[in-house]
Amino acid sequence: MKLNIAYPVTACGKQVEIDDDRKLRIFYDKRIGQEVDADALGDEWKGYLLRVTGGNDKQGFPMLQGVLSTNRVRLLLAKGSKCFRPRREGQRKRKSVRGCIVDANLSALNLIIVKKGDQEIPGLTETAAPRRLGPRIASKIRKLFNLSKEDDVKKYVIPRIKTLKNGKKITKKPRVQRLVTPEKIRRRKRIMRLKQLRRDKRRDDRAEYMRLLQQRLKEARERMERKRSRMRAALLAKAAKAAKAGRTRTRSSSSRMSTSKPATKLPTKLGKVAKPATAPAKPGKPQPKKGGKDAKPAPKTGKQQGKPAAKQTKTTKPTKPTGKGGKPGGAKPSGGKPAGGKPPGGKPSGGKPSKSTK
Repeated sequence: MKLNIAYPVTACGKQVEIDDDRKLRIFYDKRIGQEVDADALGDEWKGYLLRVTGGNDKQGFPMLQGVLSTNRVRLLLAKGSKCFRPRREGQRKRKSVRGCIVDANLSALNLIIVKKGDQEIPGLTETAAPRRLGPRIASKIRKLFNLSKEDDVKKYVIPRIKTLKNGKKITKKPRVQRLVTPEKIRRRKRIMRLKQLRRDKRRDDRAEYMRLLQQRLKEARERMERKRSRMRAALLAKAAKAAKAGRTRTRSSSSRMSTSKPATKLPTKLGKVAKPATAPAKPGKPQPKKGGKDAKPAPKTGKQQGKPAAKQTKTTKPTKPTGKGGKPGGAKPSGGKPAGGKPPGGKPSGGKPSKSTK
């Protein structure tokens, strides 16, 4: 197995190939991110502390952090995933990756030195490789050279010399990032001023809209009030007209009733309502009140006494027959019956006997 060991302090790296499984046994069943003591690798590695950062298996598939397996798995990878670079927008792809647990099937294992030991390792810790590129961010340049805010950061950018194909050498400097300049301050102030103007315009437009809305609502309420007042006046005029027509009708009907029938006296108390008489009273004779002192009990009929009612016969008052000379006993009345004589049965019809029978 090949061990790719890096030392970030000197920016150097070294590849060590080890075939002894007893030395590699310290890395087995370790996950990406775990630290391992390197004492088993040899005396020169005594005191060194290594951290596992990744690796590849014998077929070249890389290890992926988070896949808790020693085998190879197929995962659907999208933008932002490790071990995958999308070629177009929204692309996803199912790829084979190795789990994050170290085993004997790996061909290469990536390690970094976390803690340096007692001895120096040639090509790794004893030599320091020069930095090819310097910092580009303004804050990191100030931190590297211990600069203040008044110092010009552009003068402290680390240049690099590049040789062209024709043998000419040129100097290239990176562009300083996140540098605050007077032009940037003016641009920022202008942007803030435009934002404030837009906010003021929105506030004024909203106030104007609310004023116009209130005016329209007020006009609508006034129109509704005028419409209601017109409707109310029309209803009052209609009711007054109907009341006037009703008064004229009652006057004409009362005048007609006064000419035809006498007005009946209404009861004084509201609780007692007088019942209408079955037969109209004669104007000459006043009828006694019911339940008064002058009231007489009605005679009971035969049905009320329990006996059959007898047939009542009309009694006629006999008239004196007059003759030719004005004396009684003259000519017979038409029909063969005397005017005041006996009935055909030989008995008087009732009442007092007439003078002619005496």
